Amino acid sequence: MNLPNYFLADLPAGATLNATMISEACHALKRNRDQYLAGRPTQSLISTLSDLAESWLDAHYRFRQLALQLGPQTSGFSVATFSAGLDAFFRQLTADNLHALLQQELGHVHRLDRFVATAGEHKAQRTALATGPRLLVHIAAGNLPSPTVMSVVLGLLVRSGQFVKCATGADLLPRLFAHSIYEVEPKLGACLEIAVWKGGRTDLEQALYSGADCVTAIGSDETLTQVRRHLPANVRFLGYGHRVSFGYFAQEVLSSYGAKKIAAKAAADVVAWNQLGCLSPHLFYVERGGAVSPELFAEMLADELARLEAVEPRGEISPDEAAAIASRRALYEVRAAASNDTRQWQSEGSTAWTVVYEADTGFQLSCLNRFIYVKPVTHLAETLRAAEPMRGKVSTVGLAATGMRAEQLAIELARWGVTRICPIGQMQTPPLTWRHDGRPGLGDLVTWTDWEQ
Repeated sequence: MNLPNYFLADLPAGATLNATMISEACHALKRNRDQYLAGRPTQSLISTLSDLAESWLDAHYRFRQLALQLGPQTSGFSVATFSAGLDAFFRQLTADNLHALLQQELGHVHRLDRFVATAGEHKAQRTALATGPRLLVHIAAGNLPSPTVMSVVLGLLVRSGQFVKCATGADLLPRLFAHSIYEVEPKLGACLEIAVWKGGRTDLEQALYSGADCVTAIGSDETLTQVRRHLPANVRFLGYGHRVSFGYFAQEVLSSYGAKKIAAKAAADVVAWNQLGCLSPHLFYVERGGAVSPELFAEMLADELARLEAVEPRGEISPDEAAAIASRRALYEVRAAASNDTRQWQSEGSTAWTVVYEADTGFQLSCLNRFIYVKPVTHLAETLRAAEPMRGKVSTVGLAATGMRAEQLAIELARWGVTRICPIGQMQTPPLTWRHDGRPGLGDLVTWTDWEQ
């Protein structure tokens, strides 16, 4: 990949980072932020970001072509899966959606530009201004590329200099996105830094954290604990730990006519980013009593996964991942041979996809990479009892229901602790205004100044 050496991630493979380099990068980011970004109008930033998103949706755009050329080699996603993921993300990055995000989280589109007031604040003779961190550090996860790009977008909106520390082998899309910003606006690109190093470099981490005003981290709960332990007391920390998701299908939507369409949407949720994100389903709970039984629905889901494999193949996975799938398949083959309560459908000659129907309602974590469970239940209360060990860890529930029943189910799920409920087929494509883990992603970054007049 022939790119200019704008970022630390662009250095040759043999280059060694040290604490001085990290400290100098942090000082440069603060200086550039103060000079080029702090006073930048919101509308100008929105125009730049939305125009850039349109470029990324263009099949002939150089950085998109590089991402699709190199992404499958570094991530294991097929070209089709990587392309679908890029489209799903950048289609959300429109001017209208960015305006809606600012309005939702700050109460006013120009809250970052000047002191403004909502109707209630105006009556109280009070205005407020929101300010982002001077230096925002992101500790990025390695499973999916798009959350890191979203973090950068939010950081730009709040006018922060940003240092993105990527997981080893997971810097391709954040790096290309940063280069695409640098190409259209070098001064804006100078407010970003992208770097990669293996965990355990406490010298680099101390240099990074000592310069930060706010640190965000996405990863395992252990990773978050470790990051938090090393942060200075005055640094704000926003951590997004391990989460799981599942789908729920009400009996009334499982008609002989509609079930196939719903199975196709469910398969799309399994296929998106190969089921590797926190928003991807581990299993689907299907109510009994519909025209299509849960077991028949599992078979229909298998047919849809087979169809999608032909147009959007899963791609290569590691030997350990393949072995985990093979071992799990062998277990359920034995169970299926011994009992009618278990059935299994799988891709022939590969580990590309697997569907397991199991009468046991216990919440079962998938080994991912398009391995999905289908379990029958009578009502939602039975599902929530089964999922009780995961209470507080569930991110998204994909819901297939209609009318008043859908609202009733959504209220039960929310009160149980689910932070996002969406239609089946949209689990891995949250809107730009989504509140990550129930928190305002942009709103949590800012500090407020109230002016009482």
